[in-house]
Amino acid sequence: MLYTLLALAIAPGIAIIIFIYLKDKYEKEPFSMVVKCFLFGLFTIFLPLLIETIASYLYPDFHFKPFAIFIYAFFIVGLSEEFSKYLLLRFYAYKSPHFNEPFDGIVYSVVISMAFATVENIFYVLEHGIGVALIRMFTAIPAHAACAVLMGYYVGIAKFSKNKFWYLILGLSSAVISHGFYDWFLFQYYMPGLQLLAFVVLIIIVILSFKAIKRHKNNSPFNVSNPPLS
Repeated sequence: MLYTLLALAIAPGIAIIIFIYLKDKYEKEPFSMVVKCFLFGLFTIFLPLLIETIASYLYPDFHFKPFAIFIYAFFIVGLSEEFSKYLLLRFYAYKSPHFNEPFDGIVYSVVISMAFATVENIFYVLEHGIGVALIRMFTAIPAHAACAVLMGYYVGIAKFSKNKFWYLILGLSSAVISHGFYDWFLFQYYMPGLQLLAFVVLIIIVILSFKAIKRHKNNSPFNVSNPPLS
């Protein structure tokens, strides 16, 4: 049973990494670099875990206070988790010579995010079982991936833009805002009907992420039909 739960917890993140890696059609990232980003990404769980643990201890009943839900969703969870992933993306993957086209921002961002999501998923699945594993397979894990794509899309643009700072800010903020809205609706325990809007947010960000993937893939400088990056 333990191995089944671990497999269910790990499989979604790995599947999404493989999907994104295969989408990197024209100039794939070295497998060693992907593995390093994944392994380092496992440690991005610690900063948000610390912050969320302290916040839950200080405000154990935040689910029943509308403003507290907003703060918790956008700042305690959304900002801490996405910022932790962003740090590794910006100060490790971004500086790699292998990061040589905008699509690489999506690849590395998703790998890092799926490492984070895998660790988080293992905790949830081992505690709550197969039912939660199946639910998170189609909700939380794709949500993490979609936020990562949005972040990576703008970080990829930043790498080759004169307006690096603003695109980097846009990358982080797009992930935080998307994550925040998803969790904000999900945390509405006092009004369960509002929780359904989390799925609407999920659908929207997944659609946006597919558009981002398509745009960077089609505009790859390694696509012979496109002009090289200036």
